[in-house]
Amino acid sequence: MIRELDQFYAKEYEPNKSCLLALRAIILQQDEAVSETKKYGMPCFCYKGKMFCYLWVDKKTAEPYLLMVEGAYLKHRSLEQGSRKRMKILRVNPNKDLEVALIETVLTNALNLYREGIIKIKK
Repeated sequence: MIRELDQFYAKEYEPNKSCLLALRAIILQQDEAVSETKKYGMPCFCYKGKMFCYLWVDKKTAEPYLLMVEGAYLKHRSLEQGSRKRMKILRVNPNKDLEVALIETVLTNALNLYREGIIKIKK
C-alpha cells in the first residue's frame, strides 16, 4: 500500500515525477533534522518541526518548483517573489539537468535562517 505522502509523487507523469523525486532527495539530505510531511496536499519539508519549503507543480506551466516559506529573507537572483509577500519560488525545468549547486545554495540559505535563529523554532 502506498503511503499518502508518496501518492503525490506517484500520480505525477515524467519528467516531473523524476524531477520531484530528485528534489525530494536533495532536500532530505541537507540536514538530518529535515523531515517530510504533507500539508495543503503537497509535500512539505520541515526543519526541527518548522516548515521551510514545499514542492509543487505550477498549474500554468506544469513545471515543478520549490516554494521557500521564508523567501522574503532570501536574496537570490533565481528566486521569484511574484505577488507573494512572504514566500518565494525556485522554478525547476524538468527537461534539463537539475542545477544541484543552485538548489543546494538556496536550501542552505533557507536552513541557515532557522539554524542562526533568524526564524525562531519552538523548543
